[in-house]
Amino acid sequence: MLGDVFATVSDGLLGFETEKGTGIFVAIGVSPMEADAPITITGNMGVAKIRDRLGLSPLADSVMDSVENGASRIYCIPVKATTAGTISEVSKTGDSGGACSATGNPNNAYSVKVEITGKGGFNTALFTYSLDGGFTKSEEAMIPLAGVYEIPGTGVTVTFTQGEDTPEESFQVGDSFAFTTTAPQMTNADALAAIDKLRQFDELFEFVHIVGESTAAMWAAVSTAQTELETQRHKPLLFILEAGKIGADESVDDYALRLEAEKKKLKNKNIAVVAARSLYVKMDGTTAEVNNASILCGLLAKTSVQQSVGRTRESAGMGISKDKMLELRPAGIKEYIELLDSAKYITFREYDGLEGFYVTNARVMSPDGSDYRYIEDVRVVNKIVREVRKAGLPLLQEDIDVEDTQGELERRAKYMEAPLDEMVRAKEISSAQITVPEGQDIIKDERMDVVVRYVSRGYIRTIHVDIGRANATS
Repeated sequence: MLGDVFATVSDGLLGFETEKGTGIFVAIGVSPMEADAPITITGNMGVAKIRDRLGLSPLADSVMDSVENGASRIYCIPVKATTAGTISEVSKTGDSGGACSATGNPNNAYSVKVEITGKGGFNTALFTYSLDGGFTKSEEAMIPLAGVYEIPGTGVTVTFTQGEDTPEESFQVGDSFAFTTTAPQMTNADALAAIDKLRQFDELFEFVHIVGESTAAMWAAVSTAQTELETQRHKPLLFILEAGKIGADESVDDYALRLEAEKKKLKNKNIAVVAARSLYVKMDGTTAEVNNASILCGLLAKTSVQQSVGRTRESAGMGISKDKMLELRPAGIKEYIELLDSAKYITFREYDGLEGFYVTNARVMSPDGSDYRYIEDVRVVNKIVREVRKAGLPLLQEDIDVEDTQGELERRAKYMEAPLDEMVRAKEISSAQITVPEGQDIIKDERMDVVVRYVSRGYIRTIHVDIGRANATS
């Protein structure tokens, strides 16, 4: 090499914190978009930008709820729906001779209401439509000459039919037509194929939300996939799943008991199932019944790993305003929150004396007797797993002096203690210690054993106050 003056820039000397992936998550859901790699959504994106990236889809709706409640970065994996959405029969209110039918392939769940606002027939009568049961309405439009109108962006077409006797009077002010659609759905196989993509996804993230209602069969399949990711790919991930809604002819008590029974075979601390549902005013202004899992993900995204998303202090920002969350669904579910909480589902609740709705407890589906009963427990231990492994990787293939095996191993273990010390300073855990068991035969086993023990933060789950009168003192 020819002589010269060479300069090297050293980076990382100031000790600025590096990205840990805390609060960043993956959302897997139905979307018409195609992508070879996850699509990134950030917290500064509005409705138009999110829909541009994810389409008018259940995945886009879910992501908007998460962004609105605190998510700053979401990696989205769109899944082509295997099961098409459906359209119900159209019900009519009014005595006029006109009729209306609906066809198409809906791209989401809608509660459609078409209202006649100007009387007449084709090319005369006026109407509005609502996609959320009447909470928000479109601009007024005229029934086309052919009677066919495609509701923009929904995949649904309504076809008006005039009465035979007096077609020019087919539709009267006050007439309305209502129907519902279901969203297209992915199968268990679709979801598992999307999860499999996470094996090769190297960005830092903490948990995964499977968007859309799912069954116990899905939970079991995801549980298996989660275990494989953790053991084979060193990815300890929390999975957020959504319980199904109440059946059409199912009472609320039967619904709650069914959910209680469905979870009995699921035993995995890295699986959380959200049973909470609500009537929610969404980011785009529409009102819809939603599973609160997307809201939960937003709350998780803006909290530190050790913090409970059920905190009630106003400054914590965990309460959902009643201007946004109008009511819990289904009707009467408040009476079963304790049952569902005991069954390890995530629910939302109200407190007398507080405004808004709050997470009851961030439960996980851990086995009975587990040390890890809440999401905050799991987030902390998963972070410890990630950080200790990262600190230990540079120690692989190192040689040591076996004349002082114990001392050499203890000195190496100190490197793995550093991230634990950092978590103590950040108040994510109370204390931690790494010890090296004595008597290790490094020449024979070629293995270093270490033991990590940590003390978590404590949590005030309930408060008991003793109140009574006292005698006056002189």
